[in-house]
Amino acid sequence: MSENKLNGQVLEQLYEVIESRRGGDPKTSHTAKLFKKGRGKICKKFGEEAVEVIIAALHEKKSNVVSESADALYHMLVLWAEAGIRPVEVWAELQTRVDTSGIEEKANRPKED
Repeated sequence: MSENKLNGQVLEQLYEVIESRRGGDPKTSHTAKLFKKGRGKICKKFGEEAVEVIIAALHEKKSNVVSESADALYHMLVLWAEAGIRPVEVWAELQTRVDTSGIEEKANRPKED
């Protein structure tokens, strides 16, 4: 596949595949198995994959960081689907941050009690 066909839309496509596996056969679909095990297991897997990205970034070659990042993004999309979050909601939130410095954005967050 040429680079010009590889872009953020792949996340939207993967999300749709993930949604299509909800209620599927856990014996034939890893995604269906995650949905069946519930949000706790999905969160655990996402956390494990995030740690693997960090370890790869600190100690391994670039290709391992790429591979582990793909695993983490997949599990994050499963978590979004489980939580009823569509990718467009996250894209909209990110868009609000494009022209805002991270320091300014953090300062403008509502204060927690």
